Amino acid sequence: MKLSQFEYDLPKELISQYPSENRDESRLMVIHKDSGKIEHKVFKDVINYFGEDDLFVFNNTKVFPAMLKGKSFSCNAKRNKRKNWCKY
Repeated sequence: MKLSQFEYDLPKELISQYPSENRDESRLMVIHKDSGKIEHKVFKDVINYFGEDDLFVFNNTKVFPAMLKGKSFSCNAKRNKRKNWCKY
């Protein structure tokens, strides 16, 4: 898989700025892997796509604003080609 496969045009007006007031009414795109058919639904319809033995895992983590500050440095040692760090 190539990173270029994930490039697409996304109009600014379609980018959510705030979550839906009713979270279960957020948009859901369903892609049927057998046919490639695409459906546009709302999230509360997600239950219709699960079978009796399927497992649904909920993630209630939250994102908080944070910044990591760092300093780049150069080294005279050999640079490891597979990783972007210096090997001494």
